[in-house]
Amino acid sequence: MISRRTVLGLMASAFLPGTVRAGDLEPEFLQPQLKARALPALAERLPKSPRALNLAAMGRQPGQYGGTLRTIIGSQKDIRMMTIYGYARLVGYDEKLNLQPDILESYDVADDRVFTFKIREGHKWSDGSLLTPEDFRYCWEDVWLNDELSQGGLAPALLADGKPPRFEIVDPLTVRYSWDAPNPDFLPKLAAASPLSLVLPATYLKQFHKKYQDPFRLAGLMKENRAKKWTLLHIRMSRQYRPENPELPTLDPWRNRTKPPAEQFVFERNPFFHRMDENGRQLPYIDRIVMNVSSSAIISAKTGAGESDLQGMGIDFSDYSFLKDAEKRYPVKLHLWKRIQGSRLALLPNLNCADQVWRGLLRDVRVRRALSLAVDRREINLAVFYGLAQESADTVLPESPLYRPEFAKAWVAHDPDQANALLDEAGLQTRDDDGLRILPDGRPAQVIVETAGESTLETDALELITDHWRKIGIALFIRTSQRDIFRSRALGGQIMMSMWSGIDNGVPTADMNPYQLAPTIDDQLQWPLWGAHYLSHGKVGEAPDLPPVIELMALLKRWNASTEATERAEIWNSMLSIYTDQVFSIGTVNGTHQPVLASSRLRNVPDKALYGYDPTAYFGVYMPDTFWLGES
Repeated sequence: MISRRTVLGLMASAFLPGTVRAGDLEPEFLQPQLKARALPALAERLPKSPRALNLAAMGRQPGQYGGTLRTIIGSQKDIRMMTIYGYARLVGYDEKLNLQPDILESYDVADDRVFTFKIREGHKWSDGSLLTPEDFRYCWEDVWLNDELSQGGLAPALLADGKPPRFEIVDPLTVRYSWDAPNPDFLPKLAAASPLSLVLPATYLKQFHKKYQDPFRLAGLMKENRAKKWTLLHIRMSRQYRPENPELPTLDPWRNRTKPPAEQFVFERNPFFHRMDENGRQLPYIDRIVMNVSSSAIISAKTGAGESDLQGMGIDFSDYSFLKDAEKRYPVKLHLWKRIQGSRLALLPNLNCADQVWRGLLRDVRVRRALSLAVDRREINLAVFYGLAQESADTVLPESPLYRPEFAKAWVAHDPDQANALLDEAGLQTRDDDGLRILPDGRPAQVIVETAGESTLETDALELITDHWRKIGIALFIRTSQRDIFRSRALGGQIMMSMWSGIDNGVPTADMNPYQLAPTIDDQLQWPLWGAHYLSHGKVGEAPDLPPVIELMALLKRWNASTEATERAEIWNSMLSIYTDQVFSIGTVNGTHQPVLASSRLRNVPDKALYGYDPTAYFGVYMPDTFWLGES
């Protein structure tokens, strides 16, 4: 660990032959502020014990300051990618998905019930104000426990056995959260791509809180910012995950300098960021990141035209040939990372769909198994993924310690005869003159599969599956709609079946929450109403009434109360077994490749890596603050 004294030592020795020069420790980008004394020197900006990275030991090159990196996003909302990519967390994952302190100097866990967090002495927010226990207290008492600001109640990770923690400030650098029951999900949620919020810049935000602000001044701030309620004002000004307020102090490597609406967002280096390299240089290396807003439909075209220096979002495997060809025209390099979803494309039968006949059929495991057996995954792999993917059920990947071959093979063998037999057994023996099966109410068996229409891979695969299902007497029709409409239609029961990716985290360890295998959130497309019921603590949606799903919920409850790694692994095993055998998601292939295009000047970008939202945070666990721009 490098201390502030070491930084001062590096600066003092900067004039000796063969050492780091003093000027090299300060980014050129900050020189105007330093000369104007608007910023303190580096040793005063860093915590007393910064997080020191030995890049050479990590197989990377220590870098140099400077430059602007361009990337493309599909909408203004996607500035949240900077929070994901920056991946500054109280506790975060390393590349091997082990948890470690990041913003925190250290943490201690007793029985998965008592979590003690130590703050780095002298750690500052991006505006230079100190990070203190008051920032944790404010977030807990004045935001989470404020019924007006947190109308949805506490986040599930803040509850153990349905009860919130006791919060205490132990000393000027230490806070503690204590539960009577185990809360094994607490640390993983702090390390997530969209992290559980525990700390807010209290000094800045109190001006927008009715408890601390004069009512007349608060009314003026509401009028100035066109907010009808003080709560809406506070929520807007405090939003960390989607950092739309340029004035909000941050702990991330880069801070937003652009107020929406805009077609280009500029993020500049945080002069108080807490990480440094082995040469005493403060991270991030790159001064500025420019996010250009574009239509999602043309991100791949713009990327292939040399308009991005680092791009994973908005491009897909179907763009591989075009992007590979861009290497001949521009100073760029195309990498292929491995996607971590349990299935790259999965069919999700909506067990909560409003059509009562189809609801009953889709809840019959024989129908789900038949639909899965009818799919020719080999043909999809060859035609859509050039044979480079793995044909598999929607389950964990071999990179996970929880992987079992039998989960991957569950109901994926292409067997139309068995599929036909299962549908006959489920009561769909009668067919019309076109060979389509007749539903109990006399309609022909027509399945409408809806997608968000964001990838040609989906329609390419669905056109093949249309032929596969026709052979078992099921007609498939494709409908596309915009993502927000698509999700609201699913929650309203209007979607019969959808195509999306499979389970998000295909590389879990036993210590990661198996919530994705049970209805726990309202955007799980195979059971959105059951997920909404869990998420709202029973206030909306419906309670699950299907025995295997009830069993999954019971197992999840057991995991949430578990303190033993072996017991958690056993629970994961049971849940994966039920999930794959019951075919709650019809997987196709996994282990597919994600193109990542990077400028040939950009150093420290891994050639091979895992790509996904959670737990890898796309580029996040590979620490983009250590990427730097060299010569082409």
